[in-house]
Amino acid sequence: MSGFGFSFPIGGSSDFMRPKFSTTIGANIGLGQGNGHGGVFLYPKFSLHVFGYDNAQTDQEFNYQLEKGRSTTYLLTVGVGYRKIIHNVAFYGFVNGGGGFILTPRLAVNQATNIAVLNNKTNHMGIIEPGAGIEYNIGGANLFMETSYMHGLGDVGGRPFNAIPLTIGIKPNLSRLFNKKKS
Repeated sequence: MSGFGFSFPIGGSSDFMRPKFSTTIGANIGLGQGNGHGGVFLYPKFSLHVFGYDNAQTDQEFNYQLEKGRSTTYLLTVGVGYRKIIHNVAFYGFVNGGGGFILTPRLAVNQATNIAVLNNKTNHMGIIEPGAGIEYNIGGANLFMETSYMHGLGDVGGRPFNAIPLTIGIKPNLSRLFNKKKS
């Protein structure tokens, strides 16, 4: 599956982050027969989310606040889900866990040379991600829309990370391909 959309920071995250572009690549791997009406699936997923970022924290080395910067997340999660298929429409829910890192910009200015240095701080973090989606079968592929709640098990600059990604995209029906080869 491949999708794109927006990730909306919520709670304390919305104080210093703004929504920008996000993209996801992953796979729904069926576990067991499912008898054509759905079933349990394994869901590995890689997510990249870009946020507008305002850094109000300073320290001795990075001595200026930064407004209208950009923060990027690189997150890998794996979990399980359940899909229910009704005609050409499928509804699914999942719970994923994993982690990754969030890059946040910092700014230092050398007063003697008037040179500004932009540096990214790496914030490593675990993630818990429950979510749900809907897909519509168009033959060899499914159009889908998915949303989830991403809860960071760490913080970004002393502040919590929580976001709601909203993704639309396409999922090729690889199981249909594999089942034809077995026949």
